[in-house]
Amino acid sequence: MKSRTLIVLLLLAVTAPARGQEYDFIRYDSNLLRYDSNAAPMQAFFSRWERMTTSGTGNINIVHIGGSHVQAGTLPNTIRRRLTGAYPDRIGPRGMLFPYSAAARCNNPPDYRIHCFEKMLLNRCVAKEHPIPLGLCGIAVTATDSLAEVQVVLADTGIDYATNRIVVLGHSDQQVVPQLRVGDRDLPPSYIDPRTDRYVFNLTTPVDSFAVLLPCLEGQQFTLTGIYLGNRRAGVSYTSIGVNGAAVPDYLRCRHFVRDLRLLRPDLVVFGIGINDASGPNFDTAVFRHNYLQLIDSIRSVNPDCAFVFVTNNDSYRKTGRRRYSVNTNGPLAREVFYRLAAETGGAVWDQFEIMGGLKSMDRWRLARLAQTDRVHFTATGYRLVGNLFADALLQELDKTRKPHTP
Repeated sequence: MKSRTLIVLLLLAVTAPARGQEYDFIRYDSNLLRYDSNAAPMQAFFSRWERMTTSGTGNINIVHIGGSHVQAGTLPNTIRRRLTGAYPDRIGPRGMLFPYSAAARCNNPPDYRIHCFEKMLLNRCVAKEHPIPLGLCGIAVTATDSLAEVQVVLADTGIDYATNRIVVLGHSDQQVVPQLRVGDRDLPPSYIDPRTDRYVFNLTTPVDSFAVLLPCLEGQQFTLTGIYLGNRRAGVSYTSIGVNGAAVPDYLRCRHFVRDLRLLRPDLVVFGIGINDASGPNFDTAVFRHNYLQLIDSIRSVNPDCAFVFVTNNDSYRKTGRRRYSVNTNGPLAREVFYRLAAETGGAVWDQFEIMGGLKSMDRWRLARLAQTDRVHFTATGYRLVGNLFADALLQELDKTRKPHTP
């Protein structure tokens, strides 16, 4: 940032014992968003938020993009629950999700359950070559069986995400058309958009569970790249997009990333990508910044006014041998790039690296059972703590948009 006076420091407001300052290695006073107070994208986002929350009309779409931290689901769902808890009368659509566990050995977020009797073929953006075109989710499963189906059950009873508009994203060279099973009824698509590979199902009654049927005859296949859950309610939608091991170039290689993103048209993107980019010894900050700017350009081709929050990499270690680890000194280098990107794009930084305690702090998180033994990932408790800290910082600023009550 050019001037310290142009940075807004949003101090942490601890409101519950579960988020109290019980860990002396966490820098709670650094739990804030940092951005230029004249940054037009951030101010525009806050203005849209204020209009939505006070008028009760329209939607705010937030998309959180990352790697395994996001795919695991605990982190983004913690943030999602905090936002909906703070604004319970402004819960919009669930947004995009992906049936990760329809494939073998692929972990699924906990807030929805996937049942698939026959595991499907998996393709992910982290592969060097994509045999099939991928979209926004960066991952796909391919069905080849006549009885193939994906059951979806919304499992977070704390949030009512009942949906009456379901969009199945996918393609088939053999013209396989998905069906939707709701209760004991099998429904054809309300309409099909072949230009965008969308199969749209409009329901008369909202549902929180359904099955996508993919009836493939011999020699046929259908590749599923995402499922969008919509409804007619005004409010906030928080979609998380994550692929284990993903770096920024992996999303750049997704051919239909922009096409699918138009379904969401995000007002705010939370970037949690970078831990995999900076994991190796040959980390190039110039290449990292260039790749990020390309991704930002693709998002702004969908919404030129989109705002960005850059989450700096968590502190991490590299495995150097059996039971031997060395601190990853690329963390501070990546952190500098995130601050530069925020300044260049009018975005904000949530300095996770600093909040954790800085270099070598991951070991203290591990000893406190907040991080896993690989010294890269957090435990479920750790992800909830990180999610609550981020939500505290974001809600602190969003609360400023609330209009004072007049009796």
